[in-house]
Amino acid sequence: MRFHDFCFGSLQIDDTVYEHDVVVDHGKIHKRNKKPSKKFRDKFAHTPLSVEEDIPWKCRRLVVGTGAHGGLPVMEDVRRQAQERGVELFVLPTPQAIEILNKDIDDTNAVLHVTC
Repeated sequence: MRFHDFCFGSLQIDDTVYEHDVVVDHGKIHKRNKKPSKKFRDKFAHTPLSVEEDIPWKCRRLVVGTGAHGGLPVMEDVRRQAQERGVELFVLPTPQAIEILNKDIDDTNAVLHVTC
């Protein structure tokens, strides 16, 4: 799996371009369902990543790409849950998240935000 050509609003993984947030779970890619986190939007002025979402926890590492400029808020409960589960959590802007994923994706899942 190779991550290419990230720009604001889109991300290419292998030969497919995604124009929405994606979740990578053991090599399978699907659209991020942020609806469960929308109830926290007013608190953050943006829909954050919360444990209410279907986060792919069954991994050694979880990489969260917070967008082109790092604008996706990650709630403290996500960080706490990662620690409790023994999952190494990386939270950084999506371009840097992609660099990590392209170096080593073994036993690594991801949530990648493609805007802000």
